[in-house]
Amino acid sequence: MSNANSIRSKARELGFEKVGIARVGAAPYGEFLDAWLGKSFHGEMAYMARDPERRTDPAKILPGARSIVCVVKNYQSPGEHSEDPRVGRISRYAWGDDYHDVLLEKLHELRRHVERLGGNAKVCVDTNAVLEKPWAQQAGLGWQGKHSNLLARDLGSWFFLGEILTDLDLEPDAPHAEEYCGTCTACIDLCPTKAIVAPYVVDSRLCIAYLTIEHRGPIPRALRPKMGNLVFGCDICQDVCPWNKFAKVAPEREFYAREGSLTPSLIGLMGLTREEFNRRFKDSPVKRAKHAGFLRNVAVALGNSGDPAAIPALEAALDHDEALVRGHVAWALGRLGGRAALERRRVVESDAGVLAEIDAALAEIARAP
Repeated sequence: MSNANSIRSKARELGFEKVGIARVGAAPYGEFLDAWLGKSFHGEMAYMARDPERRTDPAKILPGARSIVCVVKNYQSPGEHSEDPRVGRISRYAWGDDYHDVLLEKLHELRRHVERLGGNAKVCVDTNAVLEKPWAQQAGLGWQGKHSNLLARDLGSWFFLGEILTDLDLEPDAPHAEEYCGTCTACIDLCPTKAIVAPYVVDSRLCIAYLTIEHRGPIPRALRPKMGNLVFGCDICQDVCPWNKFAKVAPEREFYAREGSLTPSLIGLMGLTREEFNRRFKDSPVKRAKHAGFLRNVAVALGNSGDPAAIPALEAALDHDEALVRGHVAWALGRLGGRAALERRRVVESDAGVLAEIDAALAEIARAP
């Protein structure tokens, strides 16, 4: 058995649904990274602009790299997002355990297999500087859809990508040359914030996933009403993609929804202390938003809920020690008509940004019929 076939066999044994190999060189479509960064579409993700040459040249990560092994791990799990505006929506990939832990265990076992074949090897996931979607397409695993996610005809897009760089010279797979999105523009048309500014191009600054996870400051007011009940990430562009009707449930139960992650009460989430947040989301991707960022997101969702029963929880959160939280709580109270709570807080609030949010919220209430 050739080294390439031995690696493919081992990857499937480890539970990867797809495996492909590409020959290392200049990253496919690497020139688009510079154009994307030049338009500041990466927002506050400064790490994306750091050392872009490293991202486009795998040999800078593993000197002497000749091949890149790309794998797919399905994370589709049972359950559906709720349309009830009183519950929070968490992105499907974050319903269960942190995928890095699951994926890395399998990838390191695959790396050890490559090393037993006599090669040097390095593991990459999305925390490393590899343009993984173009490389996966080069390795024959699928094509980038108009929402920029990788798509496979038999799996849809509910999967993670991982890579092994090696100095072994492995027989490559044929690139995936076909693109099967056709004339469909569902992902573009149904994105609430119009973050997909052109086919295959996402402006992160408008993306709800970016706003609820990577963005650390106040969410622009104009975007808040468009976020609905999304509190961590956003799956809308994948939910509406016709190819996801072919998605299959993953065998790994680690990806299945934890208790309280599928339809969490927004009012309950608003009251989470830092300790409760850390305990509830231990070993979960949701911790990436951090406590204050998560409560910011929950406040926006409550403001969009139309539920006056949320006013007491929001009033209590007006005393939160983080101005970021208080400002978004004030906005939510303005949407729900919580005048008394806002007026009470205004006389003791010292943060200029929060005061501006309170005044804007009171003005909105005054304009209401």
